[in-house]
Amino acid sequence: MRNRTAVLAAAAALAATALVGTTTTGATAQQPDRNTVPISEVVPGDDLAKMTEQRPLVAAADKIRWAQEDARFAGFTGIGLEEGRVALWWKGAIPATMRKAIKEARRIAPVRIVEADYSLGELKSASSRLQEQLAEDPSLGHTVKIPTDGSGLVLATDAKSTARGDARKQEIASDVAGVPVRTIEEQPLQERSRQSDWQPWAGGAIMLKDNGVFCTSGFGVRDASGAQYLLTAEHCGKTGERFSNGTGTYIGTPVKARDDHDIMLVQASDVENTMYTGNQTSNNIVRVDGWDWTYAGEYLCQSGYTSAGATGGPVCNIKVLFFYNDSEDLVEGEQMNGQEAARGGDSGGPLYSGSASGGAIAKGTVTRSSGARIGFQDFGTAWRDFGVWIDS
Repeated sequence: MRNRTAVLAAAAALAATALVGTTTTGATAQQPDRNTVPISEVVPGDDLAKMTEQRPLVAAADKIRWAQEDARFAGFTGIGLEEGRVALWWKGAIPATMRKAIKEARRIAPVRIVEADYSLGELKSASSRLQEQLAEDPSLGHTVKIPTDGSGLVLATDAKSTARGDARKQEIASDVAGVPVRTIEEQPLQERSRQSDWQPWAGGAIMLKDNGVFCTSGFGVRDASGAQYLLTAEHCGKTGERFSNGTGTYIGTPVKARDDHDIMLVQASDVENTMYTGNQTSNNIVRVDGWDWTYAGEYLCQSGYTSAGATGGPVCNIKVLFFYNDSEDLVEGEQMNGQEAARGGDSGGPLYSGSASGGAIAKGTVTRSSGARIGFQDFGTAWRDFGVWIDS
């Protein structure tokens, strides 16, 4: 972040299960010049290399993803990134328009087409049936996930039980859903709600409410009207509440929100396409070159305010695993070294990959975490819900 005269004392000591943080304000900070650095200076070399290797795969996957976004073909199941290639799972015959998109994608990277047992539409319907059953009987599990390969559903439960008990849960869930359901044991993700930013406001900075609760700004965005906003998590505040920086300077108030998707727009007088990626007192920022879709198998980083204090920089090597079909429709990833994926106060903070020009590509905003696992909303959902894109 930029130079600070007062560091929020409580930020580094937040409980890992509370992504919304609380703290107090300090004295007014000076405003030194911004120091824009390439992403290679803040993302570890091995992690950046993984993201760099995936750039052509993401570009190829985008050809297919946008064709599906335009036409919403019923046979589509999912897209994933594999070692050196893109995998497309599809049920039934592939329409001519999609075949054309696949041909274009193969000019960029290899594309493997796999026959899926179920389409995404079928799995979403099955997931809805199972979630209704979970509402009546929470002992069955707490989260339904949709694997990209279309093989069925995954039901997460935090209850320890015998192998026979797990088998019974799996049998009941499969009968209700009408598709195969695999059960796994894991804790549910918990909501995770930088010090003295100033306008034009950037991502990765602390956003403090009058009651001391704080989160992290995600990305500076704008809509077709030219209005400017900071994208963050909806559970961080309510429409009309005031957000300030760590030293009390007014940022703006939320004006648009989607509770079900946990995303919110805080209207601000001026934002920019940059974000903080260093420690809590660093004035280093990275340029955000745009946004992109998110894919299973993709590696990302996150730059929440509290994690920056704990690690001195971003949390990287986060691999995308699942897409949910609950009301929040989140994406799940895992920090592959077993590190904490997010901490209290990180909510709303940016998830991103590296761009070819040395900047970052917006991928989403933090919502929940549990240990190495993280749940976030992808930027494509904000684009659909609010019609916003990265400010430039």
